[in-house]
Amino acid sequence: MKQLVVGDIHGCYAEFQVLLDKAGLGDEDQIIALGDIVDRGPDPVRVVEFFRTNPQAVTLAGNHERKHVRSHQGTLRPALSQIITRWQYEQEGADYDAAANLMSTFPLYLELPDAILVHAYLEPGLPLEQQRTEVLVGHISGDQYLQQTYERPWYELYDRDKPVIVGHRNYTNTLQPFVYEDRVFGLDTSVYQGLSLTGLILPDFRFVTVRASRNHWHFLRLAYEEATKKTPDLE
Repeated sequence: MKQLVVGDIHGCYAEFQVLLDKAGLGDEDQIIALGDIVDRGPDPVRVVEFFRTNPQAVTLAGNHERKHVRSHQGTLRPALSQIITRWQYEQEGADYDAAANLMSTFPLYLELPDAILVHAYLEPGLPLEQQRTEVLVGHISGDQYLQQTYERPWYELYDRDKPVIVGHRNYTNTLQPFVYEDRVFGLDTSVYQGLSLTGLILPDFRFVTVRASRNHWHFLRLAYEEATKKTPDLE
């Protein structure tokens, strides 16, 4: 059985489907997203529905899913990307409440036979079950904690036997994924900004990449701004 680990999809359903075709998966193969499957892209509804209905697919919780959960619960003010995603659900007549409830069930990490998967970071020296949520998902407070606690980047301190695969940040600021000493693999390649969507096929650690069709976040913001001008009560 193969496992396709996918970087931050951010609602870019079309690129995600091309990536699946390019990966050439079989019926028994597994698809695992690293989180941030919503926000900033054109079709978060279909991406969430894919992971809700596909028994071979699972996604971790990223900071964007956590923001939806917390804002839906009334404990966090939503940012523009969450506001626009909710608007997209409303435009399609889809059930945002059900989506937010589903996001609350996403796991924070997965340990596979060949690798450990988390959305953002791992703190060195701690078992997975003792990791801070804000570190695993990449909240700003998690970034601050790591910067204040350690003098070197987290990936230079990674100390486990298995490689770790993460998303969250485009470490190379290019179309290419990040690889540190063949132990840390960063798959976020900014598909929503017009760069690429990257996957890693296990157990071979083979990359698959698809170019984005355009800067989705730019055009999505323009569409939302135009819609709210015409219908002020959307704001």
